[in-house]
Amino acid sequence: MSDSEESSTAPTQTTDTEEQTQQEGGENGEKKHSAIVASHYNKLEDRGLVARKKSNIYFMRNFNNWIKSVVIDKYTTLVKGRTPLGSPFRVLDMCCGKGGDLIKWANANVTHLICTDIAQVSLEQCENRFNTMDQWSRDSQRRPKVEFFAADATLQQLRTKYRDPSIKLHLVSCQFAFHYSFESFKQADCMFKNAAECLEEGFYFIGTMPDANEIMKRQRMAMSDTFGNDIYRIQFLCDTDNPPLFGAKYNFQLDEVVDCPEFLVHFPTFEKLALKHGLRLVERKRFEEVFEENSSRKQGLLEKMQALEMYPPPYGRFNGDDQRKEPEQYQHAEEYGLQMSNRHQFRVGTLSQKEWEAASKCWNVGAHPEGSAFANRASFCCLFAALYLFFAFQKMKTSYDANGMPVYS
Repeated sequence: MSDSEESSTAPTQTTDTEEQTQQEGGENGEKKHSAIVASHYNKLEDRGLVARKKSNIYFMRNFNNWIKSVVIDKYTTLVKGRTPLGSPFRVLDMCCGKGGDLIKWANANVTHLICTDIAQVSLEQCENRFNTMDQWSRDSQRRPKVEFFAADATLQQLRTKYRDPSIKLHLVSCQFAFHYSFESFKQADCMFKNAAECLEEGFYFIGTMPDANEIMKRQRMAMSDTFGNDIYRIQFLCDTDNPPLFGAKYNFQLDEVVDCPEFLVHFPTFEKLALKHGLRLVERKRFEEVFEENSSRKQGLLEKMQALEMYPPPYGRFNGDDQRKEPEQYQHAEEYGLQMSNRHQFRVGTLSQKEWEAASKCWNVGAHPEGSAFANRASFCCLFAALYLFFAFQKMKTSYDANGMPVYS
């Protein structure tokens, strides 16, 4: 992404006075918004698999989960490559929610896992999920040391709540949550401090969040501060002509999953703030870039996780409920399949048009072998316009100057 594109779509610089005001923030306002976020997630029901499969965004959620699986696998592998065989593997799952990534930590064979979230109810569900996981119940020797505690990572120092405040972490993960901290400089700074201060030199902080550039592009294309479709809707609650670096607030509604105030993250500011805490950016990719790089190599996982919907469904075109009720939502898959095949028998992996708009725009094609779930000249028909991005930072080496201030290299 070019610098000109960055500056034309992202929040703009403010005056020194305005920035100082944002940095100071309002403690009461910060606590109020944190309470709103906690209340929102505490009220979300832990729906079963049957109910989730009926969701309008079932495949989109699976797709996002596949993205997380791919990037977490990449960085857990990097961690293992930097440590001797049999070494401890300590992870902080910051803003862990209901524990959607527990299976990923089990697959990575972590030895010490810290799970924290602002929502007490979500955290309890995470702990219950951990205690009933087959991966650890079948093999007690693989079961990691684990800590669960509720905390607001944008306002509280997590380290003081660890059993061992001197612990050295190998990986910190914050999935779909860091943007909440950009309500104020103070909160974003606190969030970065929590991510960095116990992270061992040379190891990683990874996460996912909405792409502010893409959100602003959509706002300008819509020529309205409210835009979206039946699945997702964004309503800006700030000046979109000159959005602030912190506090650029909008309401984000995603089907039945999310309906909560969020904040734009100006990525150059995000990166600069990370450097303050000794974190060097090593990777930033939009979701479609992650998909393009990994769809062939991770095809089996893509199919196993049902990250894309099969079109047409196994028993014929428009046999699926959604495909039958809203055939126009699959017109892109129909046209693409006919273009790629000289016959009317084809199968592609896709999402509905509405889900693509909510998830990610760009045609991407991949061939799949016979015998796979997407056989018979199946291809991935991906209409992307990445609403989300992935980031990874590495903790730099720390030394101290004559005044005792940290110097990173």
